Amino acid sequence: MTAPPAAASGTLDGGAPSASVAEQGRICALATRGLRDLQDVAARHPGLFSAETFDPALLSSVATAIAFTAPWYPASRLRLTTRVLLWVFAADWAIDTRAGSADEVRRTVAECLAVADGAPPPPGAELAHLLAEIRDELTTAPAWAALRTVWRDELDRMFRAVAREWEWKNLPADPVTGRPALSLDGYLDNADNLACSFVNVTHWIAVGDPDCVDHLTELRSVGRDVQRVLRLVNDLATYRRDVEWGDLNALLLVAEPTEVTDRLTELAADCRERISALADRSPRQAEYLHRQISYTSGFYQLSDFWGAAR
Repeated sequence: MTAPPAAASGTLDGGAPSASVAEQGRICALATRGLRDLQDVAARHPGLFSAETFDPALLSSVATAIAFTAPWYPASRLRLTTRVLLWVFAADWAIDTRAGSADEVRRTVAECLAVADGAPPPPGAELAHLLAEIRDELTTAPAWAALRTVWRDELDRMFRAVAREWEWKNLPADPVTGRPALSLDGYLDNADNLACSFVNVTHWIAVGDPDCVDHLTELRSVGRDVQRVLRLVNDLATYRRDVEWGDLNALLLVAEPTEVTDRLTELAADCRERISALADRSPRQAEYLHRQISYTSGFYQLSDFWGAAR
């Protein structure tokens, strides 16, 4: 049987739209490779991913988000970024949903921070075990020796923010407004609970491009602004689910929804300016941060990462 001739990417219809579709197809294939790796990860850690919320669509959404955010890397260089984003969902589930007490939250955090410091995970600590796998692979990256303390710092920031939100959820409402006794500013200052900054630093260490290492301080700063934008994009899209699940949401903290949408517009404009300035020094990573906002904004128009109700 004669094999079909190979087609040049994007030339079947002879035009730019075809080239665009071909590129989207390539990115989807990149996501497919990431998804298959996540399926292997979930199979090795069934205790972490047995809940109905961790359905096949969530794994696919995680892999697709990373593929579309950094499509210029091969799947092998995106593997750790994709895995750490899935780990973040597992960490959120372990603390936000499964933890029944502050002591349990503190124990989970201590186990994971010990792993970040190089300790072996304790028996039965499934979240720490998966983090140890990620850490062990990260140690092979050339940038690890110089940036391991940065990685540990971002993990600590994430956990402190997650634990803080866990405490906020258990505070009594304001007796006057009936809303959580928390300001929008305070809520946004705690946006590290989204873990976007932790994922970013893991990604920059793993891919190891010189512009990642040389401009990491600025990348972290701009990335933290992007994280605040994504916090509000997420909240505007998931309000009903957050109410159903008993989660905090920016819309629960304000008298009028326009307070949130106006703040989002302001933060997004500031981000665009900072990303534009960053592009002169680190164009690829500036595009990475830009694509985080664009992809997330488009994704939440139609869907959500989480699956079935808790």
